[in-house]
Amino acid sequence: MRPNMLELMDIFVQVVELRSFTRAADALQLHRPAVSKSVKQLEDTLGVKLLHRTTRSLSVTAEGEEIYQRAKALLTDVSEMMASYSPDQLPHGELRIDAPLALTHSILIPFLDNFQALYPQIDIVLTASDRLTDLISEGVDCVIRLGELADSNFISRRVGDLQMVTCAAPSYLKKYGTPQTPDDLADHKAVCFFSEHSRDLHEWRFVVNGEVISRRPAHSMRVNNSDVLLSCGLQGLGILHAIRAALETDIEAGRLTELLSDYATVTKPVSILYPDRRYLPPKVRVFIEWFDELFKQYHQR
Repeated sequence: MRPNMLELMDIFVQVVELRSFTRAADALQLHRPAVSKSVKQLEDTLGVKLLHRTTRSLSVTAEGEEIYQRAKALLTDVSEMMASYSPDQLPHGELRIDAPLALTHSILIPFLDNFQALYPQIDIVLTASDRLTDLISEGVDCVIRLGELADSNFISRRVGDLQMVTCAAPSYLKKYGTPQTPDDLADHKAVCFFSEHSRDLHEWRFVVNGEVISRRPAHSMRVNNSDVLLSCGLQGLGILHAIRAALETDIEAGRLTELLSDYATVTKPVSILYPDRRYLPPKVRVFIEWFDELFKQYHQR
């Protein structure tokens, strides 16, 4: 039967730190011969002499010192790992999240203090962008995504949908007029969002007589950043079609005017993606549950 290397290393570390087989045996609640036998077994397994032993003294060999340092580090890592996944241990550590800019500004940041209050031992690393993120190569724990998801090797959890809204700055409407139907958009300018991954423009979809139609102004300025999209819209460069949550404040303040309010828009799904793991780290699991609940509460406001 193969020896339990972690157990042998733990015994060896105790012997080195206490400088005594007897004291190590007492600390580990073992018989002294069992401690001596374990150290000898570790030496035989590794093929090196770890300790110089006499009846009166005990010293560590050069190889033994190196093995001690590495064994100590390994045992510490194992201990911390076990503590992290203990049911009694509060989730902790660094949590790396990536989210779209518009959703980060409008939904995530306003409520993150609540998450921090619940889990003060979790340190958040938040990246906000409108590009596709590679979870594995970039070391991200979970990603929040807007829109329909392409096939992926990652697990996805759909948490809900966001309403879309069409609007424009008063300066644009004064200059170009106000569209009354989705078909009128053909005579207007737009600021449109496109994906860096596909370069496709996002569709403007409306529900007319129970059917979904796609319409978009004939002339458009294209941007790949939602902050830039909003800035262009506020400057009157074109009509916007984006998630309502990101534009609500400017609509309420009169900086943007809602258009085509008689026509329902097709909502945008929101999902969380995370690596395909059988056991999620507690810090990731609690964030996913928290964000799911946050989204439910957001729609009930």
